[in-house]
Amino acid sequence: MNRRHSQDNTPKSRYFLLGLTIFLAGAALIGIYYVLFHSNKLANTFRFITDMLMPIVYGFVLAYVLIPALNFFETKAVVPVAQKLRVDIKAKKSGIRAISVAITSCVSVLVIYLFVYMFISQIIPSIQEIIDNFDTYVNNGVAYVNKIFEDNPNFREFFNNMVEKYSVELEFWLNNTLFPKLSTILMSVSLSVINVLGFLWDFILGFILSIYILHSKDVFAAQAKKISYGLCSKETANGLLQDVRFVHKTFTGFITGKVIDSFIIGVLCFIGTSILGTPYAALVSVIIGVTNVIPFFGPFLGAIPCSVLIFVVAPMQPLNTVYFVIFILLLQQFDGNVLGPKILGDSTGLGSFWVIFAITIFGGLFGVPGMIIGVPTFAVIFAMIRRYINKRLNQKGLSTDRADYSNMVGIDEENHIIEKEPEKAQEEIVTE
Repeated sequence: MNRRHSQDNTPKSRYFLLGLTIFLAGAALIGIYYVLFHSNKLANTFRFITDMLMPIVYGFVLAYVLIPALNFFETKAVVPVAQKLRVDIKAKKSGIRAISVAITSCVSVLVIYLFVYMFISQIIPSIQEIIDNFDTYVNNGVAYVNKIFEDNPNFREFFNNMVEKYSVELEFWLNNTLFPKLSTILMSVSLSVINVLGFLWDFILGFILSIYILHSKDVFAAQAKKISYGLCSKETANGLLQDVRFVHKTFTGFITGKVIDSFIIGVLCFIGTSILGTPYAALVSVIIGVTNVIPFFGPFLGAIPCSVLIFVVAPMQPLNTVYFVIFILLLQQFDGNVLGPKILGDSTGLGSFWVIFAITIFGGLFGVPGMIIGVPTFAVIFAMIRRYINKRLNQKGLSTDRADYSNMVGIDEENHIIEKEPEKAQEEIVTE
């Protein structure tokens, strides 16, 4: 009876799989059709969904960034005080977490307030002073150029010829390109202001959501583990859990360390530029500190505009710019060789080439955010590929030590590495 029942169900199973295949193929064709002929509608829909979800994204990102601070306040402050007061930690776990989240939120708001206060009290007056003295800076630049012309008559003649040559093209560009597009430019500026206000609103909502996420982070983690072990095999779930822990350790170690490192560099830059008498020391230090978050290229991205600003302010005193450039080079050497390794350690495990490679690729794809997260992201990808290769080598009974493959020419039948003969290896090194 059961055998007959199973035989009767076999055609039905085949028909079901055939129908499912036809349905999926039709859905794929419809999807391809909409991608090819209605891409604008799909892009608008995707943009609407992403805009709607941005507060949630900000909430998770802020919660993830604040987790180290939450763990610090909870383990170093709230729990010890509760133990001294003889409070039952397990019974009052929710209350302890609420107090820790409240402290973390207040400290975060205080840090944001101090940053905004510094921006308003130091940086905005510097920018306003630059705007007010713009005419003076232009006159200084003109005087500097005139001095160059007086000392170099040939250069003055060359410059006058270039001005005459391109002045007509400049006038044509102003009349036919720039002025007709002023309305478009003003509209773009208005949209930019609206986007900034929208970002602030999403950020505020995200910060509120991050408070709830921080309070329930253990619940979310337990739910994610439960889903993983429910959907995957035990071995797969264990590997997934290990991978998530490694990703978390890499990202938190790198980002937290980089923020601390950049803050210290900004403070040291402010002290040094104040001693040197550099114009707009606060503004320059903030630019240097913020751009230092970007690995490798950050110091250059910050030093170039600051050097131009210092030179524009006092072109008749070029030594100010020279002293500033020398100071920044020394500061970055200190950061790269002393401070950075002390704070970051070997948090990524990447060589210099791979760091530049990751910054270039992710920066080209995602801009400045990609340059910041590119290094830890590529470090995770690199580590997973290395672990997979080592696993495959172990399965084949081969060595996983990179040094064993430096002078090898092959592997024999017993999995022994065949190395180059010393004389031939030395000859190849000399010829290379």
